[in-house]
Formats: sequence, C-alpha cells, structure tokens
Amino acid sequence: MPKRQAEHQWIRPARETDAGRIAEMIVINYRVNFYPFFRNDAYYFGELNVLDMAKTYVQGSAELRNSYVYDDGVVKGMIRISGAEVEKLFVEPQFQSQGIGAALLRFALWEKNADALWVLEYNTRGIAFYERNGFRLTGEKIWEDDWVPLLRMERI
Repeated sequence: MPKRQAEHQWIRPARETDAGRIAEMIVINYRVNFYPFFRNDAYYFGELNVLDMAKTYVQGSAELRNSYVYDDGVVKGMIRISGAEVEKLFVEPQFQSQGIGAALLRFALWEKNADALWVLEYNTRGIAFYERNGFRLTGEKIWEDDWVPLLRMERI
C-alpha cells in the first residue's frame, strides 16, 4: 500500500456521533494550551464546555461537514478545513507526538488542497510543528475577539 494511502486509512469524515469526542478534544486542548496565556477562568471553565461545543457538530452543520477525524478504533485527532484553510487541528494530548497531527495535516494538504492557517501567536509548539510540515509565517497578524493574537502561516 503506498504511504499516502496507508497514512490516510485512519482518516475519515466526521459523523454526528463523533461530536462529543471532537468537542472533548477541542476543550481539553484549549484549556491545556491556551489557558496558561489568557487566564480567563470564566471563559475556559464556564463558557467553554464540551456540551455546548458538541452542539456545533450537529448533522448538516458546516463544522461537521468540514471536519475529519483520525480513527484507528479510537478517535485520537481531528481537523476542520474550510476552503483552502485549516481552521482547527487537535490531537488528544495523550496521543500527541505519534504522527497523528502530521497525518491529518498532510491529508488536508494532499486531499483538500489546504495551504493556509492561523495559529495562536503564543503557541510556539504549534508554530514549530507547522514549520516542520512545510508552512511558514507570512508576517500577517489579526486579533480574534480583540484579545487573541493570531499569525497567518502558508504552505511553502
């Protein structure tokens, strides 16, 4: 089996039954990776929760339609792609550094022609990951919700 095909054998379109698992990964990653920078208890431990996040991944929603999961028997990672842009890429912390994020990113590049994304300015680990996978910072910066600095990266 060619590497590309073998690598993508575990990646499939997200289903509504994946909503809770996807939401869980997003919430956990936000709390682990972003809370230390923003220290916003009301948001990270109140407003941001698995139940509400899962509700965005209902049948027919753009969030569900544009999402793919890495599922080798357990959903370990997810990616959401909109047009040519990666919107979200998260791997369960216990499964990070096993090539799952790279496989999801290559899927987005090879199968969906995604070549751009926004990354939290403080997320040095994420920036390094994207750089290792062929992306570069463009110098473009935006502020999401007036307090979250995001940097644009594009495929070289």
